[in-house]
Amino acid sequence: MSWWDIVKIVMQILGGVGTFLVGMHLLSENMTKIAHGKLQKMLNKTAKSRFAGVGIGTVMTILGQSSAFTTVMVVGLVNAGIMTLFQATAIIMGANIGTTLNAWVIALAGSDITALFLGLAAVGVLITMFSKNEKMKSVGNVIAAFGLIFVGLKLMSGALTFEQGSEQFEMVSNLLSAIKNPFLLLLIGIFITALVQSSTAVNAIIITMASLGITIGGGGNAALYIIIGSNIGTCVTALISSLGASPNAKRAALIHFMFNFFGAVIFMIVLMCWRGFADTVLASIFPSNITVFGKTGLGPTFQIATFHTLFNVINTLLFLPFIKGFVWIADRLVREKKQTEPAEIPIFGDLDERLLRSPSVALGHLYQETGKAFTYAMNAMDDAFEAFLSKDVSVKEKVDVKNAELAKMNRLAVSYLVKLSSSSLVMEEERTVSSLHYVLNDIMRIGELADNVTKYTEHYKEDNLEFSEDFLEMLKGMYAKLKKLYVVSLATFLFRDRGKLAEVDALEDEIDRERRILIETHIERLNEGKCQPQNSNVSINLVGNLERAADHITFIAHSIEQAQ
Repeated sequence: MSWWDIVKIVMQILGGVGTFLVGMHLLSENMTKIAHGKLQKMLNKTAKSRFAGVGIGTVMTILGQSSAFTTVMVVGLVNAGIMTLFQATAIIMGANIGTTLNAWVIALAGSDITALFLGLAAVGVLITMFSKNEKMKSVGNVIAAFGLIFVGLKLMSGALTFEQGSEQFEMVSNLLSAIKNPFLLLLIGIFITALVQSSTAVNAIIITMASLGITIGGGGNAALYIIIGSNIGTCVTALISSLGASPNAKRAALIHFMFNFFGAVIFMIVLMCWRGFADTVLASIFPSNITVFGKTGLGPTFQIATFHTLFNVINTLLFLPFIKGFVWIADRLVREKKQTEPAEIPIFGDLDERLLRSPSVALGHLYQETGKAFTYAMNAMDDAFEAFLSKDVSVKEKVDVKNAELAKMNRLAVSYLVKLSSSSLVMEEERTVSSLHYVLNDIMRIGELADNVTKYTEHYKEDNLEFSEDFLEMLKGMYAKLKKLYVVSLATFLFRDRGKLAEVDALEDEIDRERRILIETHIERLNEGKCQPQNSNVSINLVGNLERAADHITFIAHSIEQAQ
């Protein structure tokens, strides 16, 4: 075999791996689109049940087609404070079980059914091209993705297909048979998985070799050591994603590593002591000469898939009762940093880019955080209004700080929305993204109106203005309705409750009437000489600003009409 032949084989293998990974990415992206909104609902059901967490982690991984997808998402959720470490640990365990499905799909690639799957690429593309329904397009992409996965596997097997006894076959077999050290095989699994960031891709290579009769390390348990290594290597993605994150996020990534590492230690000991494990236990389940879909000799491929499942299921059963122990160890290994100066005022939870792996979850998180920003802006208005009543000009500094935080929040949120827009969103999500741009603008306007109120307070005090008790009581009544409008609008926004929009509109109409009455009575008092003329600028502009704030609050409530 010439060097050029070796280069061609390597390039074809790399091309197969690349096609396989593209198919996996396309599958993951469109499965999450089809499951739109369901991931967020599932995550909300984890509560304190470790069994629910394992089940949700399994389903999330099947939908996302990658345990790395799930674990990086979990790190992001923990970092954002949405999920506890207890919940995260159970989901991570479930993710390891969910990823075993891929090994069984890959094992089928060696059977005669492969030809049918290869045709799916064309079928899926045709559905996507000619369908006008968005969900059907996603279904078409899923079908095409399955086709690409099998195309990638076929490319890999084609690169390694040699006639038994040929020079090429002997060369490849001798090369792979020479690696017999269990720890070296383990390191190979870790390194390759960390490099391609996909344990599924490594499984695909090992299973493809097994289907072609190419043995690693002389057979026996050798291939299993690489599978164990791939389970450790897949932790690298989550560990890298936790860099620069909160201590809790680092703990979640560490727990993922500990779970797989401790499981690997246990299985390494078992396999090194029980050298005939593959030839006895696995071979008894799937004999080497077993026929699957018309193809004989696929036993080794299904043996590897079986081992991958056993590894993850048994580890989960072993460690599930000790979740609190994992959390305790992680807490001790990753300490909180001591605060040397006061923390910044929290306006937004961390808009974690890890969550962008599932746009529906990321958008749901941003939506909830926008509700918090709405409350923050209203707190600034509360401070400003109370300061006006008490002539407290010092509050302006406090309102300025909140407005600076609101401006910072707006920049972060808009940047996050732009990144979300470039993701694969369903039509409803695209409308929600568009509506949030307007909502963020309305929130900023509320903060600016609060700043205006602090300026009227300065005039109130510096110009020694006097307002009648009647005016101040009516003003308080108007603001009480503004507060009620905010409470109803916030609930309408957060729960997308269209049934409350009529109440929102009624309250806004009442505030408009209050504004007219306040201005009319002020003019009457002016004509009767009961009010100072210099009060007009402050009183009329103040009630006008409160009425404008009511408009922006109403706009936020009505944003749900565009979002849904």
